[in-house]
Amino acid sequence: MKIEVLNIGNELLIGQVVNTNASWLGEELNLAGFMVNRIVVIADDGDEIISALSEATLRADVVLISGGLGPTKDDITKDALCRFFNTRLIFNKEAYENIEGFFRQRNLAVSVINRKQAEIPESCIPIQNRHGTAPGMWFEIERPGSTGKVKIVSMPGVPFEMKAMVTDSVIPWLKKVFPSHAVVHKTIMTQGIGESFLSDIIEEWENQLPSSISLAYLPQPGIVRLRMTASGSDGKELKTLINRETEKLLAIIPEYVYGFDDEKLEDIIGKLLIRDNSTISTAESCTGGYIAHLLTTIPGSSSYFRGSVVAYANDIKESELNVRPETLTRYGAVSEEVVLEMAAGIRTKFKTRYSIATSGIAGPAGGTVEKPVGTTWIAIATPEKIFAKKYLFGDNRERNIRRTALQALNLLRKEIIRASK
Repeated sequence: MKIEVLNIGNELLIGQVVNTNASWLGEELNLAGFMVNRIVVIADDGDEIISALSEATLRADVVLISGGLGPTKDDITKDALCRFFNTRLIFNKEAYENIEGFFRQRNLAVSVINRKQAEIPESCIPIQNRHGTAPGMWFEIERPGSTGKVKIVSMPGVPFEMKAMVTDSVIPWLKKVFPSHAVVHKTIMTQGIGESFLSDIIEEWENQLPSSISLAYLPQPGIVRLRMTASGSDGKELKTLINRETEKLLAIIPEYVYGFDDEKLEDIIGKLLIRDNSTISTAESCTGGYIAHLLTTIPGSSSYFRGSVVAYANDIKESELNVRPETLTRYGAVSEEVVLEMAAGIRTKFKTRYSIATSGIAGPAGGTVEKPVGTTWIAIATPEKIFAKKYLFGDNRERNIRRTALQALNLLRKEIIRASK
């Protein structure tokens, strides 16, 4: 079966809104055992919609549309669908009752423009919207020039409305109409090595993967995700196969793997600290509080995160972290000596078991021959020791901050695990 996704919206084409609907649909359908063959984005234009549908029905068995079903004049998808299916809009009582209930919960009356949302093409099967006012629509049409019917589903572009429709209605319907196969994913999260270097190390393992397993490299600043996907008829057998290959991979790159299936380093750190009844503080210069931000995105982080000092200026490093003026003068703020004193200072100040300190040249300016942009020092302080490591992260400021934070968290993770052995 071939599925095509058709996203409608000028805002998507001009980059004003990121097309998260397409990525979510691709992932959700894949998990259900279906593959998306094509994703198309078009403008809010009736002729464009009709043209895209005409082309899609020649290729696909299922066309999933999102966008253009709102109450305003620029939402023209329903009119275009009426033209395409040679039908007319009719008032749907159930859709109107849903709209009326939606507004009643908010102590509002249904306006004339919102009442029109209860008008849907006569030839469709309505999909009621439990999270908004625009109903979805399921159509079937004979494939041009051949036997069989194409299923066309039109849904709102609002993400949480579309997602609920897909999960509650569309995927269950598709499973009744089309056979699906088992799909098993396993994502291995790695940190501290680039994509090409990682590929070189695991090349032999990758080459011997069974034909039923595919491998994808999914890099982002500071992290490379390795996603294995297995497909076939027996889901239990596929899971066994995936787990077997995962164990082989872990034996090759144990120092780079920190988790699985999109686990976050900050979440893993939190669990380790809670397990050991430990606390953490941070002294940040080049990362500007980003490490503290990551740590506090985790619910319950108040039980282990004590606080942070963002010491951007040298006098703040001296007054708040007890970095000695002579250390700054002799070695400079971006140095092993300074970052070690920062880590010791914040750990003492906040009375925590562990601390992290960072100092670097995030860029794009400020580099020298001796210390180019991207030069970064990270220090970890524990009850037993303080140590620091130097990195060269590149010349992009945002990526440098992200990579520094993730590297620091992974250094801390390894140290906590080492200390607990």
